[in-house]
Amino acid sequence: MATVLPANEEAIGAWNGVLFDRFLEFRHVLAVSPGEHGEEAFRANPPRLGDKALDIGCGFGDTAQRLAELVGPGGSVLGVDSSERFVEAARREAEEAGVENVSFEVGDVQQMELGEGFDYVFSRFGTMFFANPVAALRNVREALRPGGRLCMVVWRQKPDNGWLHSAELVVERYLEEPEESDEPTCGPGPFSMANADTTSGILTAAGYEEIGLRRCDRPYLMGRDLDEAIDLVMALGPAGELIRLAGDKAEELRPQLRVDLRDALAQYDGPDGVVGTSSTWIVTARAPS
Repeated sequence: MATVLPANEEAIGAWNGVLFDRFLEFRHVLAVSPGEHGEEAFRANPPRLGDKALDIGCGFGDTAQRLAELVGPGGSVLGVDSSERFVEAARREAEEAGVENVSFEVGDVQQMELGEGFDYVFSRFGTMFFANPVAALRNVREALRPGGRLCMVVWRQKPDNGWLHSAELVVERYLEEPEESDEPTCGPGPFSMANADTTSGILTAAGYEEIGLRRCDRPYLMGRDLDEAIDLVMALGPAGELIRLAGDKAEELRPQLRVDLRDALAQYDGPDGVVGTSSTWIVTARAPS
């Protein structure tokens, strides 16, 4: 395992353990709607042919492979993730797909040596979990060439993300986060950059210029049917983490939680599956030139 800062150890342990397992289990669902937010970011702020690109929090490597396509054979992509298991999967799948202009590394972006001279940095839901996002994004900015561009996709406020928030409201009626738990948490959480002023402040402190945030709303596929959607929200997101941290108490309540979650998510059930609401910021910035 690559060296990590103590403040990030717990979150990285979660992403390399239980969260990897659950993302793998629901990958067939999770690959759909997050990809649509990423594609909108690429349409609005694409890399250039020949760019040297960096993908932060690359996960299974699908965004890194997409970047490799966009920069073309004259460009290159480095995908970085804190989870060894995600990076192992990303390397294997890129090799199987025959993508030659992409490579992957395991590391804590808050402190690792990323190299230099990158033209374009992208992240799809990979920058919200740092213990110190200013330090992490400053490290990323120092890897950019002067005038190099950053584009990242982060979740907006909870009420506009009904696919996650509806389940959290149900689970909070029964459970609260325990003061102590043997289970690791995912860090600050998926909504740590939901506030536009907070996010622009982080980037300003990290030394970026020309900061912009553009709202992107999209339908979000939660499952092919209600049972799959309930399984998803009980495994991942704020509701899933609360259930996991509560341990045995949550297991006792699981049948009742499923009943209440079915009622709450029924509003999203339709002919194309269970499709909730989702909203992100497409965040752009530039390294000083």
